[in-house]
Amino acid sequence: MEGVEGDAAAASVPIAKWRNDFSRAFQYYLDRSTPHPVNRWLGTLAVAAIYVLRVYYIQGFYIVSYGLGIYILNLLIGFLSPKVDPELEALDGASLPTRGSDEFKPFIRRLPEFKFWYSITKAFCVAFLMTFFSVFDVPVFWPILLCYWIVLFVLTMKRQIMHMIKYKYVPFSIGKQVSAQNILQSPSVSLSINI
Repeated sequence: MEGVEGDAAAASVPIAKWRNDFSRAFQYYLDRSTPHPVNRWLGTLAVAAIYVLRVYYIQGFYIVSYGLGIYILNLLIGFLSPKVDPELEALDGASLPTRGSDEFKPFIRRLPEFKFWYSITKAFCVAFLMTFFSVFDVPVFWPILLCYWIVLFVLTMKRQIMHMIKYKYVPFSIGKQVSAQNILQSPSVSLSINI
């Protein structure tokens, strides 16, 4: 009996080693892709295009596509939302700065960009793999699903935009934000007045 258990344990050691090596290599390349957001998103766009072409040519798997759309919408809401909700913060007494003299609080996302990208890429890969199994090809009238998803998207984005307007935050920042006051106080800027 011990010989059988010993053989099973010996057989599982190379599999565990391979899985560990694969996990390390995958994490290494994932870490190396972090400072290259444009390349990462172009890769995700390519994966999404392959998925869309597969669904288009098969003419099926609309439920999978609908589920993928709902999942991406959920990720988008997390990406556009602040980490600390101002509605809950207002109940605690603390709030976002509304005047220039208030303390500056940078916008921190609930779902960071890298995790947003990684989750979307994984979702497209899983949905693509699901198209190879006929059990997921449930016959539905896809225009109804599309209309329902569009209505859901519009209502959700309307609510999110109203939240942004109410609490005066913008979830996008391109480049480093510099105020005019910081420029004038900078030691590298010298103002000389000739009389």
